[in-house]
Amino acid sequence: MTTRTLLFDSPFLLGFDHTRNLIERAAKAAGEGYPPYNVEAREGGGVRITLAVAGFSPEQLFVQVEDRQLTIAGRRGEGEGQDKAYLHRGIAARGFVRAFVLADGMEVEAAILEHGLLHVDLARPQPERQVRTIPIRTAG
Repeated sequence: MTTRTLLFDSPFLLGFDHTRNLIERAAKAAGEGYPPYNVEAREGGGVRITLAVAGFSPEQLFVQVEDRQLTIAGRRGEGEGQDKAYLHRGIAARGFVRAFVLADGMEVEAAILEHGLLHVDLARPQPERQVRTIPIRTAG
């Protein structure tokens, strides 16, 4: 079933198709629940995303940015931990993919794995304000 946002169907909002796509991607990503994460504001307008990724090594984690979407994934090897006999298994041993839609201009500064937490630091460089005058031509 496809749901479209009628807000962007107005003739006054020309060229906002990309924005509609970003909103749809954000809504889809919000339904994911594993692994748990925090989003913290940092000084200078930056943001830190922290994911609980206990048991993952740096080689099993992937951080990518494509078309303003930050994707953080963890991959487990096939059959990893299958040779153990668990009396109770409460620690998730599955892979994951977590996606975040980034605002315009947000850039990934670093990804740091520390004590089972993956910290992804984002920065928002302050662009220079520019005023542009558009020349008016006459037809003919």
